[in-house]
Amino acid sequence: MADVIPTNSQEEAAQGRVALWLAAEDLQWLARHCCCPEDASPDEKDRCGRLRFRASAALHKHDQSD
Repeated sequence: MADVIPTNSQEEAAQGRVALWLAAEDLQWLARHCCCPEDASPDEKDRCGRLRFRASAALHKHDQSD
């Protein structure tokens, strides 16, 4: 397994990102559900995909994935 590299909060902030702590069950729900209606724009669908991917990746990183 690769070495864990801690998140650099200053680097994340420089990219406009903020920390968000969620319970594992909330991340599991987010990773499974599409938040986009059928008529969503490509940008909205892309954003939903990024959110689901990041939720799933966070669970995987902490051995909480389904």
